[in-house]
Amino acid sequence: MSEPVVITSRENPLLKQLRKLSSDNTVYRKEGRFWVEGDHLCGAALQRGLRPAVFVVSDSFWPLAPVEYAQAAIKTIVVPDGLFSELSGLESPAKVGFVLDMPLDTVLQPNAATVILDRVQDAGNVGSILRSAGAFGFRQVLALKGTAALWSPKVLRAGMGAHFGLHLIEGVELSALDGLAVPIVVTSSHQGELVHNLTLPQPSAWAMGHEGQGVSAELFARAKFFARIGQPGGEESLNVAAAAAICLHASSLRPC
Repeated sequence: MSEPVVITSRENPLLKQLRKLSSDNTVYRKEGRFWVEGDHLCGAALQRGLRPAVFVVSDSFWPLAPVEYAQAAIKTIVVPDGLFSELSGLESPAKVGFVLDMPLDTVLQPNAATVILDRVQDAGNVGSILRSAGAFGFRQVLALKGTAALWSPKVLRAGMGAHFGLHLIEGVELSALDGLAVPIVVTSSHQGELVHNLTLPQPSAWAMGHEGQGVSAELFARAKFFARIGQPGGEESLNVAAAAAICLHASSLRPC
């Protein structure tokens, strides 16, 4: 168990780094670390066997903090509530947070059940799709260039811990999909079988496209299967996260 270090200066170098990690969407790529806050995300990280580089806790919550947080962390720091609130992206700061090292394994897994994100830009949509991927057994997510930063604070909050059970690769060029040994499936409003009737080989790779433009023509041309989502209510289209949940769930029900 790491002995806590009390930090009270706003100009402390570690707190400066933490403020960047908690507010900048892409600084994690330079730092090699990312920030999560709150009991749910911290607990989810520990359940997946991750060891925090730093456990950060507000001084008012330190006496109440779960002992396993400090036991797991390499370093524990205690800060005044006011300084912790500067690290928080929440209206009501959670009072506990972890700094975690970025995963080192970013090698594409050719045969994994996969979700491809094609320029999905809304952080909430991306996080929701990651949750659906984890829930329905899709263990690899490939984010093509133009997709929201997977490890940004907003996507991490929306993912609700799904990140820690997935193999995530971002900044992927379209040509990298040549390494997939599983067929690509796309949704289309005018082409393909209704998703609940579609029989797919398992595993497969579902492609989810840009909120307004959908899947790019280049990615569409790579698809082996096409699926439609029945919409008896007559809406023009579905939110991409909702569409992903429907497709991944339907696909997960098919026998392997």
